[in-house]
Amino acid sequence: MSEKIEIRTTGAPAPAHTFSQGVRKGPFVQVSGQGPVDPATSEYLYPGDVAAQTTRTLENVKAIVEAGGATFDDVVMLRVYLTKREDFSIMNDAYGAFVSANTSGDVLPSRTTVFTGLPREEMLVEIDAVAIV
Repeated sequence: MSEKIEIRTTGAPAPAHTFSQGVRKGPFVQVSGQGPVDPATSEYLYPGDVAAQTTRTLENVKAIVEAGGATFDDVVMLRVYLTKREDFSIMNDAYGAFVSANTSGDVLPSRTTVFTGLPREEMLVEIDAVAIV
């Protein structure tokens, strides 16, 4: 049985609560939900701009994936949580640009998008991921 290993990186914000940035067990890397937070300052960025928040959030996800020994190409699933249905197309464009720029080949990760409330009012988007090394 493989050991469960906490993933930590300064390339993404430190978790604010009782969870890890990510966990690796065997070939699986699970990234906790990330938001549009600057890793250096812990400041929430880009109020009201879902496109910029999506890109920053995906940069945080990517940093944790890489700290777990995977690459963005190893990501098999991304879950996107949005606060407003009307932000979907804007998020989708920013998401598509980031994923295309960070994925080689033709196989993109699977995705689910859910509309929900988020822990901080300034958060318009949160994203988590699963990668398999």
